[in-house]
Amino acid sequence: MTSHARIGILGGTLDPVHTGHLEAAEAARGALALDRVIFLPTRVPPHRPSEPAASSCHRFAMASLAVNGVAGFEASDLELRAPGPSYTADTLGRLHQSGLVPAQIFFITGADAFAEIDTWHRFPEVLDMSHFVVVSRPGHEALALRTRLPRLADRMAPGTRVAAQASQPSIFLVDARTADVSSTDIRRRLSAGEPVHRLVPPSVETHIRQHGLYSSRGTAGWFLKPADHLHGKD
Repeated sequence: MTSHARIGILGGTLDPVHTGHLEAAEAARGALALDRVIFLPTRVPPHRPSEPAASSCHRFAMASLAVNGVAGFEASDLELRAPGPSYTADTLGRLHQSGLVPAQIFFITGADAFAEIDTWHRFPEVLDMSHFVVVSRPGHEALALRTRLPRLADRMAPGTRVAAQASQPSIFLVDARTADVSSTDIRRRLSAGEPVHRLVPPSVETHIRQHGLYSSRGTAGWFLKPADHLHGKD
């Protein structure tokens, strides 16, 4: 890899995208001086037992809304247009074919997901296809992965701007605080009619409410109580 533009890729179902995703992307960008971060909703997540609750169109719309106005952040539907399961290795292959090369690619993931890297499709080959940026998640410290994955420890380095100059694909560990939030919990809250205004960007919440996404009651009758929304209750 060469010292060209550094592009971060944050993939996942994004069902829905939430503040934890945005904070992980910002932590990775700040630590490694990434020029851009692309949010890449996946079409068919291979590790998920069921289909995404929201359609591809809605998930792309929410990702686009979440990054709108955030300098250096953008959304892409590259994976949503690809057939079959969205394996990271295949995603990285398509990215290399899409014109991002000679950019350096930094695949951003949470420490909880990366802890299971040996179960990923085409492991360990996938680790040679880009840099990986592993960001701490609540209860999962990135730096602890050196002990948990000892055979990969020699490829791991603290995520810093200097480290980002590495010529060989590396695993950068970024220890940062990110919101204790998950898409699963957000869907549960919405199904129960509970507020989520501190868990997703306001524009994403508006889209969810306008289209009745994740609600067991359809588009009517489940909107947040005005008093709860205005006073920030959760």
